[in-house]
Amino acid sequence: MKKKKGARYANGNRKAQQKAYNKTSKGLKLRVRANKLRRKLKLKVGDKRDAAHYKGSTSKGRPQSRDKNRASRLKIRRK
Repeated sequence: MKKKKGARYANGNRKAQQKAYNKTSKGLKLRVRANKLRRKLKLKVGDKRDAAHYKGSTSKGRPQSRDKNRASRLKIRRK
């Protein structure tokens, strides 16, 4: 089995793979909407909070702590 190589982000994603995804139409839409909400909520770079979208919304949301927001997206729920 071939071992994968390349730099990784802190969350484990490979940088080359993420860069390629961000160029797709779906990835571009996600980034644009996320950045727009951050500007709307006036969250600065380095802020301890994320811009969390309300369920089903692409334009409305609230500031939420990073760990709480990112834990809500885990594929495997911890007990």
